[in-house]
Amino acid sequence: MRIGPHVISPPLILAPMAGVTDKAFRQLCKRLGAGYAVSEMTTADARLWRTRKSQTRLDHVGEPAPIGVQIAGSDPSLLADAARHAVEHGAEIVDINMGCPAKKVCNAWAGSALLQDEALVARIVSTVVAAVEVPVTLKIRTGWNSVNKNGVRIARIAEDSGVQALAVHGRTRDMLYTGEAEYETIAAIKRSVRIPVIANGDVTSPEKARDVLASTGADALMIGRAAQGRPWIFREIAHFLATGERLSAPAIGVVRDTLIEHVRALHDLYGETAGVRIARKHLAWYAKDRPENAAFRAIVNRAETAAEQLLLTRDYFDALECSTVERAFGAAA
Repeated sequence: MRIGPHVISPPLILAPMAGVTDKAFRQLCKRLGAGYAVSEMTTADARLWRTRKSQTRLDHVGEPAPIGVQIAGSDPSLLADAARHAVEHGAEIVDINMGCPAKKVCNAWAGSALLQDEALVARIVSTVVAAVEVPVTLKIRTGWNSVNKNGVRIARIAEDSGVQALAVHGRTRDMLYTGEAEYETIAAIKRSVRIPVIANGDVTSPEKARDVLASTGADALMIGRAAQGRPWIFREIAHFLATGERLSAPAIGVVRDTLIEHVRALHDLYGETAGVRIARKHLAWYAKDRPENAAFRAIVNRAETAAEQLLLTRDYFDALECSTVERAFGAAA
């Protein structure tokens, strides 16, 4: 799949997720098989661009190309400024967020709330496309609610306005992340436009990836929550789509080393205090469904230094590898 001059191979994309898809996670997912990764959304409010959070989000030093930055807001001119700002800081693709269902985003008339105003959608995308020379993409949902599924109309507006690829989450805004994603609307969108369409929502396994591609005709898949604590899912899916065979699950030692690499990158990116705090959710995701994971979380969440957090993490996965985790962590909880 191509987005402008950029070849996305394999056609597996890490979805933008606030508080998750920072540079540390994007780089890890790209190393483990993602063909492309989109940053956390950057606000169009220029007053916030100088905050440490915004500056960290626009740090792309050493990141493999193509570099994608998502922007969010509702004012066309401010979004155009945000797109130019992103390009000045290394963005090679600019993505517009019209998919986020979060209440605080929608209450600001941004994210998926914009799907209610098709005329505004047209103004936003055409203004942003005109503002930058890099490809502009759009992330949407199938509609605002079950009786207002206007994804096909939005897709045509996007294509007519110069958007070069469209990612569609198979839920309406009012569904948030509940229920099951539906793919019929994504298939209808794919039939209605010529630009690449990326299917998103509930792609949790290699088999599901195959089935979603078959049912939608999409050009690529976007994976979000299924990659949390499982960044190797991209490699698993790519291998399955290419060969029809499943890769073996990574050994505990490989999971441990991957997690240690990830946590160290978070410490380096955010500094020790913030890095330790931010790493906690990732530790929980990696440990999910493993023996004595609750006891591990209770212990590791008390760690206040990077060294202690890394040591406890290594000890837990070493114990898993030796099948002694219940004795080591169950008694200590």
